[in-house]
Amino acid sequence: MVKAPASKAARRKARKRAGKIGARRKREFTYRGYTLEELQAMTLPELIPLLPARARRSFKRGLNREQQRFIERLRSNKKDILRTHQRDIVVLPDFVGKKVAVHDGKEFKVIEVIPEMIGHYLGEFALTRRFEKHSGPGVGATRSSKYMPLK
Repeated sequence: MVKAPASKAARRKARKRAGKIGARRKREFTYRGYTLEELQAMTLPELIPLLPARARRSFKRGLNREQQRFIERLRSNKKDILRTHQRDIVVLPDFVGKKVAVHDGKEFKVIEVIPEMIGHYLGEFALTRRFEKHSGPGVGATRSSKYMPLK
């Protein structure tokens, strides 16, 4: 007995099933070829050559007293959110998993440090400017724009 050919839709479904990828595996985080555990085990002099040029230069010139104090407080801090005005601190592997409230000029923005932030500055994650959406013209508008039809 000859089997009738499957319909076009049935063949398409079979192709989709055959080509389907199984459960997607989560990629392990690496920074310049090192895993997070390897980065956290490194000392600061071993870590500095891996950082971008601007961060390397700030460590080469030395951290000021406030920056050193903040890094020590963050390393010893277990649970609390640590508040700071220091926006120019480079995120190190020790910071991962901690919460930091960075001042943006008006208020403190809470940031949870994730591995992808390593090598960036804290200030990059607490933006100082925000887009303000303007409404239509109001009191004090020019004569020509004062009489805009209301929608």
